[in-house]
Amino acid sequence: MLAGGLGTRLGPRTERVAKSLIEIAGRPFVDWQLGRLRQAGFQRVLLCIGHLGESIAQYVQDGSRFDLRVTYANDGPRLLGTAGALRQALDQLDPTFLVTYGDSYLPFDYAAPLRDLDAHPDALGTMSVFENDGRWDASNTAVRGERVLCYEKGTRDPTFNHIDYGALALRREVIAELPLGVPCGLDSVQTRLAAAGSLRALVARTRFYEIGSEAGIGDLEAALRSGKLEES
Repeated sequence: MLAGGLGTRLGPRTERVAKSLIEIAGRPFVDWQLGRLRQAGFQRVLLCIGHLGESIAQYVQDGSRFDLRVTYANDGPRLLGTAGALRQALDQLDPTFLVTYGDSYLPFDYAAPLRDLDAHPDALGTMSVFENDGRWDASNTAVRGERVLCYEKGTRDPTFNHIDYGALALRREVIAELPLGVPCGLDSVQTRLAAAGSLRALVARTRFYEIGSEAGIGDLEAALRSGKLEES
């Protein structure tokens, strides 16, 4: 799980508190995330940390109270980006593994992208997508059937009607090809795999939630307090 970002869109809220530790519906956000991962059957979680990462590690510790085994990889003195952080932690990655973001809450089966990738040895990754049509954020993905045709962060192309949902299964070899210690984003990896025809699409049916903005926090808190998400 990638939890090393600065959280700049939240302003003063994240100057002294890591985004993962922001209280959401009465609990630190990481509690909700780890609970979802355990519910999906995961037993081990790697937290890639950076900004205020020590406070996350002090809170989560070894993960035993979540019935998980949690380990850590720290970016070091400079942030390495989402893919660079994974390259730094290469020796802790399984041959196939799931990546999710430290500010996303996904009401779906987090293990589904991994199962799909394991069932399709011809693919290098399986990306969860949502038919967004620009509703919750800018759509960035073009999908045809079970393939991601194109992924372009920041595009305004109206033919891109899906969005990266926030759970991506990859083969370790994809990350091993990246240069060590060089900042790099997962978006560039996803763009390359899609262009090569190596990225599968797994469609999620329920909208995603995020805590990267105040509006996102409000939506998630309302949904969690309603009790509906825990049934998803």
